[in-house]
Amino acid sequence: MRNIVLGVLAAGISAALGWLARTYLWRRRLRRKQAFFGLPDNSESLLVVNRDAGGPDLTVTRHDVFALLELSALIKDCHAAAQVIAHDAAQQGFGERTEFCVGGPASNRRMAAHLSSLLPGVRVNVDAEPGPDRGAFQIGGERYRLEAGRSEYVLLARLTAGERRAEARPVFLFCGQRAIDNQAATRYLARNHERLSRKYGGGSFVLLLKVVNSQAYGPDVVELVADVTRAAQAPLPAQGAPESRTSHRATS
Repeated sequence: MRNIVLGVLAAGISAALGWLARTYLWRRRLRRKQAFFGLPDNSESLLVVNRDAGGPDLTVTRHDVFALLELSALIKDCHAAAQVIAHDAAQQGFGERTEFCVGGPASNRRMAAHLSSLLPGVRVNVDAEPGPDRGAFQIGGERYRLEAGRSEYVLLARLTAGERRAEARPVFLFCGQRAIDNQAATRYLARNHERLSRKYGGGSFVLLLKVVNSQAYGPDVVELVADVTRAAQAPLPAQGAPESRTSHRATS
């Protein structure tokens, strides 16, 4: 009988220790995720999206809706809340709440402001007229052209403007050449945030991603082109100044 009781006690102690270990690891993983996204328990965040130019209603493209769903799942996992706000209504500073800004500067004023103030080394061609450079990214001396459905680019950035303040919340940018690229960047972040957290910790980074053959694969096939943090944060030469550029296009 004593052996049975001791066996039961040993099994109970082992189960309790296993549960405590799993709980400790889960909580540590959660805290790391919350720190990376700047989302402690019960905190609030902003989801900044485009507003349809045709009217006052908040109307978002299908792929941007999917991007918001990806981000909403991450925010919920951090036990935080989100407020969806139109780009032209987000008249506030940054650093108080984590912000997720989705969309290119042609349709998102908030994104245009962030690029101008936080990433002066990035220039996006927002010309409405068709041309080979329409929608192209220029990052330093490199130009990345859009080939719709074949080879498209998107910037994924985590930026902390007030790095002198330990409690400052980050701004995440998802700046794609097309709406499907925004979704691809949010999905990439959802799948790789642990690796990015280990590599960059709480620091800033700017990644250039390429969405491959979206007409066949949608937002699922994404390649990391480069970490362009340094080039994106260094001011570009003035318009008209001579500079060396390399253009990147898809190859068949």
